[in-house]
Amino acid sequence: MIGVELQVIGSQLVAITEEMGAVLVRAAFSPNIKERRDCSTALFDEAGRMVAQAEHIPVHLGAMPEAVAAVRALEPGVDEIWILNDPYAGGTHLPDITTVARTRLGYSVTRAHHADVGGPTPGSLPSESRTLADEGVVISPSRLDDDVLERLVGQMRNPDERRGDLRAQVAAHRLAAQRLDELAGRRGEPAVVAAMHELLAYSERLVRSAISNLPDGHAEAEDVLESREGDLVIRASVTIAGAEVVIDFAGTAPQHQGNLNCPLAVTSSAAYFVVRCLTAPDLPASGGAFVPVTVSAPAGCLVDARAPAAVAAGNVETSSRIVDVLFAAFGELMPVPAQGQGTMNNVVLGNERFTYYETVAGGQGACPHADGPSAVHVAMSNTLNTPVEALELAYPLRVERYALRPGSGGAGMHRGGDGVIRDVRVLEPCTLSVLAQRRSHAPQGAAGGESGAPGRTLVNGDELPASASRELAAGDVISLHTPGGGGYGCL
Repeated sequence: MIGVELQVIGSQLVAITEEMGAVLVRAAFSPNIKERRDCSTALFDEAGRMVAQAEHIPVHLGAMPEAVAAVRALEPGVDEIWILNDPYAGGTHLPDITTVARTRLGYSVTRAHHADVGGPTPGSLPSESRTLADEGVVISPSRLDDDVLERLVGQMRNPDERRGDLRAQVAAHRLAAQRLDELAGRRGEPAVVAAMHELLAYSERLVRSAISNLPDGHAEAEDVLESREGDLVIRASVTIAGAEVVIDFAGTAPQHQGNLNCPLAVTSSAAYFVVRCLTAPDLPASGGAFVPVTVSAPAGCLVDARAPAAVAAGNVETSSRIVDVLFAAFGELMPVPAQGQGTMNNVVLGNERFTYYETVAGGQGACPHADGPSAVHVAMSNTLNTPVEALELAYPLRVERYALRPGSGGAGMHRGGDGVIRDVRVLEPCTLSVLAQRRSHAPQGAAGGESGAPGRTLVNGDELPASASRELAAGDVISLHTPGGGGYGCL
């Protein structure tokens, strides 16, 4: 295939995923999707390989292929839409609902974080869950029709909002089918299929070339997650050999009784993200880019958990720590940035009438040539904040303070980014769930830079642990002080 034609078709495929995302965001009902854009869209070929993904959420990189594989095994028909959220069948955690549609050229996929998927706790991200049953409705791969949709939303809070968000995902698939038909009509189906194969091969070649420019070697690192049972160790080794990277999590703590566990698909997503940052960060995401990377972990450990282990925080918090550990290991072989905030600061407020979910930005670590940015979503999160106006319009909440947290970034030749302070007053009784990290262990600096400030979570001035639940009365105030990034280099 001529290079110009390949570039044109490749750009058109990426544009389809971006337009899918635009349809999903604009048609969604919940602020979590339409304002924060906590969603991803992608196209896959007939073999279930990811050809293109819109620049949305990094943690979905490695998990989406698992979801497509689970649906492919059921031999879906063209234009059928399937739904799932089971973390042990291609999902991440239960609020992330994935829809997969068979197209004439492969598969279209959407994944969106729903503000509630049932279960005992509003928001379906309980801080004290021990099994999947504690976290909400588990959806095995199922064909999505009107009856299935109504049965599912009937088990969730705010069914009208859930129904609207799921229909927005369906609308994205309809758009994808239309655009792929148009593309095949213009370019010819054989040419588009050939372009898909070549794009996968091109991505693999580019990443292999970039890996071959890294220094060969073997290194190890470890870090911890904060839990009620004490610190949980994540240990990783990285081996760079020629044009391949091997990552192994031997020595990581066993899966535990809480919800910091994650399936291997989430672990792989974090690993792919780190390698992409170090090799070809501007390369459009595709399955070919991940072929040179091998990820393994002991079965039943914290980062390769087995059902029915709870996983609510694994997708958001454990994935963040995996990124920190891998950057630290690669840092033994080459310069890497200091640690960012290392948490998504997940906050859920809700009752039977409403559910509000947000991840709150913090400081990014400084790098060898620049200060770290302040008040950004770091690593595996690529979402936006909910605008104050939209939040207060949609929920019985009032934002009383939203500001930078001065001095929270670590000092150094280049300073780490500052975190933020966000105070929210609840205007009616509701349940609070917080899933966070870096409250006891600060984000580390690099090359002699100082650590960033650890985070804090307070309710009416009382300090809460990293993950906590509490019943709130009207007038209570939750205050988040998010961590700053580590500094780089000695002063």
